[in-house]
Amino acid sequence: MIRILYVEDNEDNVYMLSQRLKRHGFQVLVARDGEQGVEMARREKPDLILMDLGLPTLDGWSAARLLKAAPDTRRIPIVALSAHTMPGDRERALEAGCDEYDAKPVAFEKLLAKIDRLLQDRTTP
Repeated sequence: MIRILYVEDNEDNVYMLSQRLKRHGFQVLVARDGEQGVEMARREKPDLILMDLGLPTLDGWSAARLLKAAPDTRRIPIVALSAHTMPGDRERALEAGCDEYDAKPVAFEKLLAKIDRLLQDRTTP
């Protein structure tokens, strides 16, 4: 079963998206802030991370930088999910190490396509 770490502090977002992902056969792990997300990623080694950028304790940009700098987590694909939709936000997320960016509210089918592509890229030699 593919394991996704969802790093999100908004309870409604966690419930809605994690339920939809579970219905599509994913196991969903949840972290409530960036610091917990980094710790869980290092411990659990998920197949993919969905990372909110506006997080307490450690924001998503900083968490992505830490994960991509560490040898044990750098290959885990990160999709930034954010209500930040100002010009340059996507580029800023990619510069921080995120592999993809999606604005909230999430278009679920589009997100699934990104997840599938990133997981395939990860397994392709």
